[in-house]
Amino acid sequence: MIHPYQYVPAEEALAVIKSNHRVFVHGSACTPLHLLRELAKQFNRLNNVEMVFITVQGDIVVDRPEYADAFHINCMFVSNSVREAVNSGRADFIPVFLSDIPDLFKKGILPIDVALVQVSPPDKHGYCSLGVSVDIARSAVNTAQHVIALVNPYMPRTHGDGLIHTDRFSKMVYHAEPLPEIDYGAKTGEEEMIIGKNIAAMIDDGSCIQMGIGTIPDAVLKSLYSHKDLGVHTEMCSDGIIDLFEKDIINNKFKKIHPNKTVTSFAIGTQKLYDYVNDNPAFAFLDIDYVNDPHVIRRNNKVVAINSAIEVDITGQVCADSIGAYQYSGIGGQMDFMRGAALSEGGKPIIALTSRTKKGVSRITSALKNSAGVVTTRGHIHYVVTEYGVANLYGQNLRQRAKALISIAHPDDREMLTHQCYERFKIFF
Repeated sequence: MIHPYQYVPAEEALAVIKSNHRVFVHGSACTPLHLLRELAKQFNRLNNVEMVFITVQGDIVVDRPEYADAFHINCMFVSNSVREAVNSGRADFIPVFLSDIPDLFKKGILPIDVALVQVSPPDKHGYCSLGVSVDIARSAVNTAQHVIALVNPYMPRTHGDGLIHTDRFSKMVYHAEPLPEIDYGAKTGEEEMIIGKNIAAMIDDGSCIQMGIGTIPDAVLKSLYSHKDLGVHTEMCSDGIIDLFEKDIINNKFKKIHPNKTVTSFAIGTQKLYDYVNDNPAFAFLDIDYVNDPHVIRRNNKVVAINSAIEVDITGQVCADSIGAYQYSGIGGQMDFMRGAALSEGGKPIIALTSRTKKGVSRITSALKNSAGVVTTRGHIHYVVTEYGVANLYGQNLRQRAKALISIAHPDDREMLTHQCYERFKIFF
């Protein structure tokens, strides 16, 4: 049966949003920029509209100072698009595990009045797809009073939990616009590649891998070409997995749950990635409260979780979301996978970071910066990897941890760190 669809202009669709509403905004590569640009034009009729989301891409417009009375950002992950607004005080940040966010919607802690989502065109049965960002959007759509769909022919149709019938939409707006692209591989430097090789040496054949966001996870993928029979259960994926798929290095055949499928919740990369996942039954894009549940993650054996950090102190505390008091990102799914991998039979939770920042500041420190947030606690830490090696902190006392971390710090920082350790712990090497 061919379904007739009535598309309306964005201005008409957005009229459902009223003052004091809470509005969910679809994120990552699915950020509905056309709707946000049009919503900003209606600022004169609106007051105190709360915008909730995780990471967003591009200029969302509604976070600009001139619209502060109309729109208030209350985000659960601080991406580049809203970092200035959060740190200048115009916007707020909610620290929360990524796996817990759907419960904020379901339990009425953050009830959603209107959800703005970007979807693929309807199929012959009337179903659209949330495309490359199912994550928390599935729960937002399920619980929102109204759902406005931006239908974009550039949006891939993905398999899994993201299918939504057009009957669920209050209004549908048609707008063709290419998705935002990020090429992590182009940003990978020499230090990241060394780290990637160090981590690859820790990954056994038949392992199930999770990759966080950034250049280091991409460097790991580039270092896995001699491996066999890898699986993927991850919150996100990018272009680096494509070649490993095509070479049958990633085939998912030894996974305990969802064998023969790559499980993810969202994807962001280049057009090559979007084309690859489009209507590809080898990928399952699933709800984040399932994908990131540590009790689900642990069901696969040999889970290797690879996540990055801003700094790690000598006791093993990991700051991954802030630079001192400056809010840089969010908790995300790091702890979900660190714990899930730790509980997995043969699992390896890994924190990876370069030994120094681009400005030459040591990322391994005697103490975290003042007001820095701890994402992974020293009770959850296992492996820390830099370009200078691997430190296994699990089961180690504070002095042993300090010694191990100093051994993988930049050589020019080790004397300073040793002196600081002596002052703190009376350590003798």
